[in-house]
Amino acid sequence: MNKPFVMLVDDEVSFVETMTKRLEKREFSIIQAYDGSEALEKLDKNRNLDVIILDVKMPGMDGLETLKEIKKAYPIMEVIMLTGHATVESAIEGMKFGAFDYLMKPCEIEQLILKVEAARKRKKEHEDKIKDAHVREVLTQHGLE
Repeated sequence: MNKPFVMLVDDEVSFVETMTKRLEKREFSIIQAYDGSEALEKLDKNRNLDVIILDVKMPGMDGLETLKEIKKAYPIMEVIMLTGHATVESAIEGMKFGAFDYLMKPCEIEQLILKVEAARKRKKEHEDKIKDAHVREVLTQHGLE
């Protein structure tokens, strides 16, 4: 598989920069966003993203609102929520809204990579099912199925 294409969304600039360096060392392609609306804007221009890593607690549009908007526009986009101790309930609520999973901050890089790979795999499976359904539909329309 090609290298993972991930968006990191967090209002803590130093966190985003550090995680970007650590993930790029592991052959990830990273897009950075520092709030929910910037994330939605960048997602619109980069629909081929594999996974979004999204902080729960951000000023303005928080992680849950951002997650809802992402899922409304891109239902099969996988999102991993990042949370501090105070917002575990929010992360669990995020799971109800379709987040793939959540991780506590600070998180172990290896654990994050495993979650990204699992989320990426699930997104690819969804995409493959959709492609297969389209192929079957076209074949049926032409009397070939």
